[in-house]
Amino acid sequence: MTMPNIIPSRSTAAPATQRGIGIFLVRLSRHVDRWVSAAIACHELRAALFALRQLSDRELRDIGLYRGDIGVGLAAAARCRLQMQQTKHS
Repeated sequence: MTMPNIIPSRSTAAPATQRGIGIFLVRLSRHVDRWVSAAIACHELRAALFALRQLSDRELRDIGLYRGDIGVGLAAAARCRLQMQQTKHS
């Protein structure tokens, strides 16, 4: 006499469901990473603006900025940094 198979066979739906959950979790983690990165970038921008606004006109001139150019200068620096990061990851 042979022993009956007492181990249940796995259904094919379980691995597909697990794969779907895995893909969902990967995408969710990417969105969370992007959100955290955006929050950090926003905080850095605010900190830089605060620091530059505390400088005197002479100190700003020494680094090549005028008070009216603070926001524009930071925006240009952020664009340059983003381009460098994108080319680095490509």
